Amino acid sequence: MDKQTLIEDLNGDLAGAAKTKGRRRPRLTQFFLTRIPDEQAHAQFLAKTIVALGGEPTTVPRAVPQANTNREMVEAVLASQRQAIQDYTDRAQEARALGDEILAGDLEEIVRQKSRHSRKTERILRDWRL
Repeated sequence: MDKQTLIEDLNGDLAGAAKTKGRRRPRLTQFFLTRIPDEQAHAQFLAKTIVALGGEPTTVPRAVPQANTNREMVEAVLASQRQAIQDYTDRAQEARALGDEILAGDLEEIVRQKSRHSRKTERILRDWRL
């Protein structure tokens, strides 16, 4: 192992991270950081549910689009939130079709949380000059 290999490996780990900049950096950084606990909780919920259903949770995340500006980062967050809302809505319908009302309700609660985050993100894009 040499220093350059370590740097390359660390950069691989960093590849999907946010890189806010400019005068809005503190506010945008806070915006991203406040989302972490919810995202972790959703991931834990999904993993536990998959195991409870007899499956194996994936360890491969979806691809993260490259964002070069603050606006592109926030737009990517909004697109991700909208996709998650659709995905969780679909999963709730699937759970209900299988007769699992509790799981459907849990998934619908995540949809409500994602919808609130989505509205906040839309306001940022509408009101801020990023």
